[in-house]
Amino acid sequence: MASLNHEPPATNGVNGHNEHSPLLPTHDNHNHNSHDSHHHNEGESGRSGFHVTHFLFVLWRSSCTVSMLVNVLWPIVPVAIVLNCLPGMPMWKFATAYVAVVPTANLLGFAGQEFARKMPKVAGILIETTFGSIIEIILFAILIAKHETHAPEQNGDEGNLIPIIQAAILGSILTNLLLCLGLCFFFGGLRQASQKFHPIISEVGTGLLLVAAFGLLIPSAFYSALKAETLPEIPGLHVLHEHFTGEKLQGDVLHISQATSIALMVAFALYIWFQASSSHSIFDEVIERDEHRDADRQNDLEKPKFTMTEALLAIAISLVLVTLLLVFLVDQIEHVVEAGVPDQFLGLILLPLVEKAAEHLTAIDEAWDGVINVALYHCIAPSIQTALFNGPLVVVIGWAIGKPMDLNFEIFMISLLVLSILVVGNFLRDGESNWLEGALLVIIYVIIGIACWYYPNPDVAKSNSIGEMVNVTMSVETLQELRSLLNAQLAN
Repeated sequence: MASLNHEPPATNGVNGHNEHSPLLPTHDNHNHNSHDSHHHNEGESGRSGFHVTHFLFVLWRSSCTVSMLVNVLWPIVPVAIVLNCLPGMPMWKFATAYVAVVPTANLLGFAGQEFARKMPKVAGILIETTFGSIIEIILFAILIAKHETHAPEQNGDEGNLIPIIQAAILGSILTNLLLCLGLCFFFGGLRQASQKFHPIISEVGTGLLLVAAFGLLIPSAFYSALKAETLPEIPGLHVLHEHFTGEKLQGDVLHISQATSIALMVAFALYIWFQASSSHSIFDEVIERDEHRDADRQNDLEKPKFTMTEALLAIAISLVLVTLLLVFLVDQIEHVVEAGVPDQFLGLILLPLVEKAAEHLTAIDEAWDGVINVALYHCIAPSIQTALFNGPLVVVIGWAIGKPMDLNFEIFMISLLVLSILVVGNFLRDGESNWLEGALLVIIYVIIGIACWYYPNPDVAKSNSIGEMVNVTMSVETLQELRSLLNAQLAN
């Protein structure tokens, strides 16, 4: 049964909220009895079971006007499925699957939101944030499953999806921090000259992101510091002591990445525990400060809602469709790269854009309506989850299935991440935003996209690689002379 108890929750404090208040309430409990009887608490549908007509109507209305407009893309979903059952046309298959992910992701986000609003407040917020990252987790899992461990030299040739996965991890964080946050500042600033947000958003968000960036940077820094100290592998050359080769360094980096991933996931678990048990004020301040400023507050109250049965069904349908479309998408990545789209641009820009599209539209709509705290939380929280959980999770999955996924990012990419976090932290420091700051963040994102388009694939340029060092620093004759000298020394 999906109908909920219609008795108002017990209140606590001047705002009339307790831990069992629904997620993102759009009206306070003081006014609860002033509404007509057909008005229900946030998340309540007033019905139970499943009704096809009502289900389709609520699905179409979605969470906001922008999300409703995204629903016009639904006809592309069956087109993408049919195309992927036919031979050939790889670019059309990729394009249709890419676009079709947007409405299905929008449904998953909306259904997750409807489900979360039927839960206690803090649990609902965590559930909603988790649903926003499910698509990313599915994408990363499919990419690592499709990765071929025996790709030649792991140098970006056919079957090697590690560079794309690594770029997608960083791209997801950058898309949230620069593009989504920038658009929230911009559109919110167009409607209000200046929007003030709670300083705890900046303190908690940027602090955790810096910790995550530090963890992600360690394997890359370790590799870069020691790659010049490695000895080349010379066939037929044997030494009496263990020598530090490139293969050993790569193995060490893999082990460091695996241990770091576990540590970051523990940090994420502590973050969730802190949120759920000892820091309710974060959510209370963020939500209760904005609930009375929502320009669409009355409209949200009037909107029909899913029953629990309908919400669960919508989640199941959207999960199946999203997974199917992402499989189609990943299957065509090789053809897209062969057509001239660089690995780094594909991973850093294209994949994060489509997987985050629905979530970004919701955050931008919230900023437009004046609920800037909730909008910022929807920008920063997914970035924290990607850095502390989703990215490390794909390393652990690769570890479990025997595929060597590590956190040895390109130095260029990890530099972009650190600089972006510092820039965003600086903009958040004063607790106030305007359209100019938003425009500047978007411009930074565009510049990064341009640079990634021209960044060579890993088989051409590897800033964190040692495979080419022998050819660069030594000729074949020098290597032969070195081998003779070493053999002579060992013989003595």
